[in-house]
Amino acid sequence: MADSGRVKQVSPSGSPHSGRKKTQQSPGSRTKYQVNAPGHCFRKVTLTKPTFCHHCSDFIWGLVGFLCEVCNFMSHEKCLKHVRTVCSCVTPTLVRVPVAHCFGPAGQKKRFCCVCRKHLEGSSALRCEVCELHVHSDCAPFSCSDCRLCHQDGTQDYDTHHHHWREGNMASGSRCEVCRRTCGSSDVLSGMRCEWCGITAHASCYVTVRLECGMGRLHNMILQPGCVRICSRNFSKMHLFRISENSQCELDNLDDVDSPTPVAAKDNQSSTPTDTGKQTLKVFDGDDAVKRNQFRLVSIPRITRNEEVVEAALRAFYLPDEPQDYELQVHGQQPALLSDDIINRNGTPDDKSTFKDYTPDSWLLRAKPRDSDVLKIYAGWLKLGYVSITVGHESTVDQIIKEVLTQLGKKDENHENFNLVEVFMSSKQVQRQVLTGLELLLGKLQEIRKVSLRQMNQTRFYIEENRNRVVQVNLLLGGLPAQLSKEEYAELLHRHLEIKSGKKDGDHLVTITHVYSTQGAVALQISCFSEAERIFMLAKDSSIDGKQLTSLVIPQIMTSVLPKGGCPLLVYVNPKSGGLKGREILYNFRKILNPHQVFELTNGGPLGGLHTFREVPRFRVLVCGGDGTVGWVLGVLEAIRHKLVCPEPAIGIIPLGTGNDLARVLRWGAGYSGEDPHSILLSLDEAEEVEMDRWTILLDAQEMTEDGKENGFLEPPKIVHMNNYFGLGIDAELSLDFHHAREEEPGKFNSRFHNKGVYVKVGLQKLSHTRNLHKDIKLQVDKQDVELPNIEGLIFLNIPSWGSGADLWGSDSDSRYGKTRIDDGMLEVVGVTGVVHMGQVQGGLRSGIRIAQGAYIRITVTKPIPVQVDGEPWIQSPGQIIISAAGPKVRMLRKCKSKQKKQPSGSQKEDRSESPAPSEGGH
Repeated sequence: MADSGRVKQVSPSGSPHSGRKKTQQSPGSRTKYQVNAPGHCFRKVTLTKPTFCHHCSDFIWGLVGFLCEVCNFMSHEKCLKHVRTVCSCVTPTLVRVPVAHCFGPAGQKKRFCCVCRKHLEGSSALRCEVCELHVHSDCAPFSCSDCRLCHQDGTQDYDTHHHHWREGNMASGSRCEVCRRTCGSSDVLSGMRCEWCGITAHASCYVTVRLECGMGRLHNMILQPGCVRICSRNFSKMHLFRISENSQCELDNLDDVDSPTPVAAKDNQSSTPTDTGKQTLKVFDGDDAVKRNQFRLVSIPRITRNEEVVEAALRAFYLPDEPQDYELQVHGQQPALLSDDIINRNGTPDDKSTFKDYTPDSWLLRAKPRDSDVLKIYAGWLKLGYVSITVGHESTVDQIIKEVLTQLGKKDENHENFNLVEVFMSSKQVQRQVLTGLELLLGKLQEIRKVSLRQMNQTRFYIEENRNRVVQVNLLLGGLPAQLSKEEYAELLHRHLEIKSGKKDGDHLVTITHVYSTQGAVALQISCFSEAERIFMLAKDSSIDGKQLTSLVIPQIMTSVLPKGGCPLLVYVNPKSGGLKGREILYNFRKILNPHQVFELTNGGPLGGLHTFREVPRFRVLVCGGDGTVGWVLGVLEAIRHKLVCPEPAIGIIPLGTGNDLARVLRWGAGYSGEDPHSILLSLDEAEEVEMDRWTILLDAQEMTEDGKENGFLEPPKIVHMNNYFGLGIDAELSLDFHHAREEEPGKFNSRFHNKGVYVKVGLQKLSHTRNLHKDIKLQVDKQDVELPNIEGLIFLNIPSWGSGADLWGSDSDSRYGKTRIDDGMLEVVGVTGVVHMGQVQGGLRSGIRIAQGAYIRITVTKPIPVQVDGEPWIQSPGQIIISAAGPKVRMLRKCKSKQKKQPSGSQKEDRSESPAPSEGGH
């Protein structure tokens, strides 16, 4: 390889074992079968249970199959010559741009491990939050950094965007893009799927698919990787994608090879039962594994050749190298204690050296000392091409760079303008190190192998041009006191976070670029990596005035390269809504879209997403949560819309709450029940835009004395915004009792069925109570006094849905009132006489008592009374309450009727015709 003067390409058609000499097999050993796909080491096995072929997915009839001893790939004999799927041990050679994974606990669906290909079971299963990588926890360290490329890191530029293929774990009915035959399977890890556009293909067909990816049907709403830039350096992927750390508990030590429990039996198991002629060895792959007491178990016959033991150890660590280059050393004993017949050596066929049944059970796998080594150096981040350089004891980094430049046809280039970069592609983090010019490379390679052979297999070397990189890290700090000036925020950060106003190369180290005083948040631009990391970590552990600060790394969306006509989607998910469904939706949208456009509302609220999209000329918003979550997002949007290039983005809903009245009116359904997320996004892309009123409620709390005169303010005026409805009396009292019950035992309120059951129970407890609400309040509608009937609850409606889909206003025509619409600038005022009346309304037997319609409401409350706004209840003190329009209407997305599934008869009220016509700009 060293004599080649051309850039070589990594091809899946060439095996690293292709040059291996066939050695004489010891008694009891099996013939190895070679195939065209690299890395595999097949042997014939006897099948004792139903088994499927991993190549064609068909059942293997008979008792004979062919099993890869490294990755457990199973094949028919007839399929062996057609296998193109690479073995797990050579996966690092196929990585284009190293990107670390974000591991979290796996879901409930049946999945297969992408490393050992076996079924995932139990709590040890993990999945990447960004791509379809599913692994066992002890297999994760042997996966490499081959996650999706979702942004440009620093100054790296990627001209084209290629498919990102992942094997298996797709729908069993998936069809191949090339031959149109079924390529998915629920029985084995089989078939290939692009993580961006979603096309599927057979492992033998996908290589013929065009390299460039068009992002598929959702290309208009995907935030494409070439449009996003972020300076990451040592920020973890969890921080870059704002993935909540509480879901990553007990995963911090994932990169530590594997647990000291005997986990490797899974990797080396065959289809034959264990017999007494076997012995099990503990094998360590380097000093780091010894220090951590982390080993792999290798099962071998009691009498076997040394080379076969070494080969079995290499297979256990997913190393594709030749056994002649390695040896086993006894761990914890002096080599002198060994007799010649069990000292590991690679002997000739006449050599009788063997492992016998009194062999020590703990061994250390070591690379043999070498006078020279062949180093593969990659010429670019998006290229799989490399040049091979022979490295000797005296070879320095500078000498290697000169030789590489010569082979690349750049002999006249100054080698000082280039760097040699060592990249460790571990599963959780990509570590880069620029090597110094006088460093001896052979010693560097030997040191890495001594620490960990696995690490050496996942280490790659790049040559790149030495350019001055502009450091620009953007952080959003939240949880600060509201309504302060820029100078006051600067002083606050200086005092609590010790942020300095120094300069680096003429630029300020830390600059406050945006101030969101209503939200108590500021955006920082930092020109020093170490300072950015310090501020980020310190802010996450700090609090001001008893309020915990939040810290988010914000990507830069380069609007100049956004696709023409594109409308990226900003997704908010409240994982606390809908029980476990919120967590699963969060994962699905991170996987389907770019994770940089998906935000978890429990991690900094809605501001982070709107700040990220502040310069995008056109975008839409999807809110996954209940009506309260939608109101939260709308409130923040209203507060900062003047700072957005697109001040009125249209908003769609995936209903995860209990009532979901707004989602019902907009045809998104009564609640999410596991629909396909891709289909939901298609419906969202085709949805029509409608306008909806929002209302401001001014709560001017005043205490009334005995003589009826005002006695000053108890508290400052309170302003809240209302989207759905505002209730006083019995309706709000039930909501308040439900709210208290949920606060006492929040863990029980994880399903809509249970929530509604508690609500019914609370209502039954109120049956015997008597009230006279109409005597405690006075009502004015459009400056006209309105006499109230004998009621116990007063409700102001903005949408024609209340209490989980009930039609409180009713559909009967009445000449006194106009037709209800969500964009007519009018509120409907309705009364209920008690709990029984409310139950009849929700059962569809009655409607409420129509009282008035108007655009300006004034309510005088003479004593403390329960109130609720969009399901958020509290006790309101006596005083004045004023309801008026909240300024510009908001744009909402309503699902098209043609895409709506047929609903049961009991839910037809969700599809009423009272909703407004689509606005002009709708699709």
